Amino acid sequence: MTAPPTADARFEALQQKLVPLWRSIDHISQDPQTIVVVPSISLESTIQGARQQAYEERFLFLLLLLRQPRARLIYVTSQAIHPDIVDYYLDLLPGVISVHAKKRLFLVTPLDGSARPLTQKLLERPQILRHIRSLIADPNRAHLVPFNTTTLERDLALQLGIPMYGADPRFLTFGTKSGSRRVFAEAGVSHPLGIEGLRSIDDLVAAIADLRARKPSLREVVVKLDEGVSGEGNASVDLDRLPQPGSMDERRSILTRVEAMRFELPKTVYADYAHKLVERGGIVEERIAGTDFRSPSAQLRVTPVGEVEQLSTHDQLLGGPGGQTYLGCRFPANAEYGPAIMREAAKVGHRLMREGVLDRCAMNYDKVHNERGE
Repeated sequence: MTAPPTADARFEALQQKLVPLWRSIDHISQDPQTIVVVPSISLESTIQGARQQAYEERFLFLLLLLRQPRARLIYVTSQAIHPDIVDYYLDLLPGVISVHAKKRLFLVTPLDGSARPLTQKLLERPQILRHIRSLIADPNRAHLVPFNTTTLERDLALQLGIPMYGADPRFLTFGTKSGSRRVFAEAGVSHPLGIEGLRSIDDLVAAIADLRARKPSLREVVVKLDEGVSGEGNASVDLDRLPQPGSMDERRSILTRVEAMRFELPKTVYADYAHKLVERGGIVEERIAGTDFRSPSAQLRVTPVGEVEQLSTHDQLLGGPGGQTYLGCRFPANAEYGPAIMREAAKVGHRLMREGVLDRCAMNYDKVHNERGE
């Protein structure tokens, strides 16, 4: 008796539908399609309430797809979106009467503001899944757009019977902090001095000692959980006035500094952070310092037809206790460095494309003037 195909095999077969669909709907299309948007943060996160809603509404720019006359869009959020926000986006549609576009927009919510991933909330509610399926005019002309992709989003695509424009969960490691450092190295993209693949506080202490041996002038490092969101998994460790690299009491002194590290998320407890480091892994990097600090970002996407499309750049606005929390951005990035960061981002995009990754991606940079004025 032949064993039934696994979830991974069924998902891979479902994804094959994206290629002809993408060729049909790319750019301005007259062909019918249904886009199901589920902006779930399916990672380790404590985001809930108004902040969770704000994150889930970041994809509302996709309402602009309704400028295509035969497009239908299903947008799912944990809580209901205020009607004025929806009207604001629809009023931006060029050459389309907003009331006509609204007839092709379907807002769905489980009315669940808990911190659990939105995708998990949907999978737990068969009646909502049935409702979403009923809104999809033709499963062969529909696709799912997630915020990030895990096995939860894979399972949601299978439940809805539509392909997903997002990376196969088996590529999830490329989106982690450790995986990103490895991709940067393979693509020849400059990145901070650091060490990835940390799995314990002992690993972290040893890594910091290694970095100090390579660069004795280090004064501060940043620890990042592999699946941190918007800087919330970051912590800063002060290395100023430590014993000389390689000295007898260096590691004991480093451990003391690690135990006193400053967390970007103020309510973080050291014991919980140490547990997450063991459970999920992380990295440590030198803290880039200098005058006129900027944090630009470049966005691109790898399409189902094997193309790397350069989309945009912006300058991030950062805040929080350590200046590492994402607050917003200004488009586009400064012309002084915008083209340069996009060229570097394209290298990463082509590296991911060769691996078979399909998704949107973004690369963040640090830009400062150093002691030499560069």
